[in-house]
Order: sequence, then structure tokens, then C-alpha cells
Amino acid sequence: MSNTMRAVGYRKSLPIDDQESLVDLELPVPAPGPHDLLVRVEAVSVNPVDTKVRSGVDPDGELKVLGYDAAGVVEAVGDEVTLFAVGDEVYYAGNIARAGTNSEYHLVDERITGHKPTSLDFTDAAALPLTTITAWETLFDRFKLGADSTGTLLVTGAAGGVGSMVVQLARALTGLTVIGTASRPESRQWVTELGAHHVVNHHGDLVKNTREVAPDGVDYIFSPFSAGKVEQFAQLIRVGGQVTAIDEPEGLDTLPLKERSGAWHWELMFSKPLFAPEDTSQHELLDQVARLVDAGTLLGTATQRLRPISADTLRAAHRMVEESGMIGKVVLGGGFGS
Repeated sequence: MSNTMRAVGYRKSLPIDDQESLVDLELPVPAPGPHDLLVRVEAVSVNPVDTKVRSGVDPDGELKVLGYDAAGVVEAVGDEVTLFAVGDEVYYAGNIARAGTNSEYHLVDERITGHKPTSLDFTDAAALPLTTITAWETLFDRFKLGADSTGTLLVTGAAGGVGSMVVQLARALTGLTVIGTASRPESRQWVTELGAHHVVNHHGDLVKNTREVAPDGVDYIFSPFSAGKVEQFAQLIRVGGQVTAIDEPEGLDTLPLKERSGAWHWELMFSKPLFAPEDTSQHELLDQVARLVDAGTLLGTATQRLRPISADTLRAAHRMVEESGMIGKVVLGGGFGS
């Protein structure tokens, strides 16, 4: 193995159409720490967090490598690694406090890494980790749902990356009635194919549209876009209903939920890697999801595929995510090319 590797990063926050917004780099290959895997990255995906960090976190001339999803092959392991071996195929979302996955080789803690689904190639596998962990923790950590759980779940933005996994996991692993929101014919069809019992339009009157299929309201709401929505959520939830949000709206006021004793939760899949590194639950859930994918219970969510991994293709992927309206995920495969 060479001592250097190819990577893509940035030194200044710039619009994505600027050629310097993401640039090709050559960096030293990092050495694994005690619980680290050194992964040869075969594929990555782009999430909204990538574009938010690139446009909102200016490294002021320092180098920053993005990327919070990857699939690849373990090339070396740290002294205390017990869950993986050299040659294992893995997929994971990483840790926002460490260097990102947009590099030829990448370090990741074994305790937040899963064995790649054998039925998916690297490109399709790279679409899953961040959105799957977020969806899983929303349903089973925040809402405390289980196989016997019943009631009604409203998944807003159900055609997006996380929404696509919330719909599937709720259908596969709970007894909930799942309502997804989508506006365009193609996104409505996507959400239906993923298993939603009902699909309603989130443009216009969300409360009216939802109550047409759930006249008594809903028990749970997943929200990737919460700004200006709290009043609507408060009208939709039943007494004791719950909302989990993954965005960061400024000045959010959740007081309207009080009238129905509603609860508001936040979900950030980086919380455990940042503050509970000894926790292995993300490793365990990724392994369980891989088994569900291989059994045909869950579907992959990659809809746009680019190759190879480079500054040019990553700029194109960031542009797709920034334009919003994405169905599923955009992924980059083929490694860093020849």
C-alpha cells in the first residue's frame, strides 16, 4: 500500500458551482487507532449534512474532507478490534468529528460499522448507513416502538433518504399504519412501493390532507423539515403524541404541542459516536439491516449513481442534493478510479 491516497475536500466555503468548492487532493494514509478499521473506500453517498457543512463551516484555509457514508473493504485493523477482520466488506456512516469518507482510505471505529449486505454492490450499500441509522434511532430509540406497537405514523418527506428508510422499517418491524407525504407523481409512487399504507400531499393543507386518511389524527410524526410546521403537527397528533425531528430550524417553538401533552424529540445519529463511543448499537443495527436487505425485506434506496469518486462527481452530487426534491439517495461508486 502506498503512503499516500487520493481524497476530495475543501478549504473555503463556496457555492457548489465554483470549481474550488470541492477539489482533488493527495493526503497521507492514516494509521488505525485501537478500535479503528482502515477501509479502502469503494463507494460513498452524499447527504444533506454534507452540503450543510460545506456551505456553512468555513475551514479558513485548512483542509476539510467531507463524507458521512461509505462502503468498502477492511485493509488493516487496530490492536483492540474484535468485530472485523482484514478483507471484510463493510458499510457505515462514520463520525462527524473525524475526517470524512471522501478519501481512498478511511478510518472508522468498528463499533459504528456494519457488515455490508451481500446482496448489494458497494455503490448501493453506500446509500444506506446514515439514513438507516437515523430512521432506526427515530423509531426505536426516540419513539420506543417495537414489534407489537400499533397506532399511526406520519412520515413527512417520505421520498427522501431518511423518510424512505423510516417507511420501510416501520412497515417491516412494527404494527403501525404508515402515512407518507409526497407531492409529485414519481415521489408518491416511490413511497407507495416502499410500503406506505397511504400517501398524502404535503403541499397545501397538510392537516386536511392527512385527516382524510387518519380522521382521528396520528400518534407519531417524523419531520425532516420542521420550520413553520409545529402548529400543523399540534393539530394532527393525538393526546400524548410524539414528534421526532432531524433538522435545525431557528427559533423553533414547540409550545403548541403542550395542549395535547405532545412530546418533541431530536434525533442526531452522530450523538453516539461523539459521546458514547463504547456503544455498539449502531454496529448491531447495521448488521441486522444487512440481514433484512439480504432477505428481501428492505429495499435499497440508491436512485442516482455516479462514478468514479472525484471532485467533479462529488460537486455534481452536492448540486443534486442542494436542488432538493431528491427521491432516495445519490451515490458514487467505482472507487477513485485508476
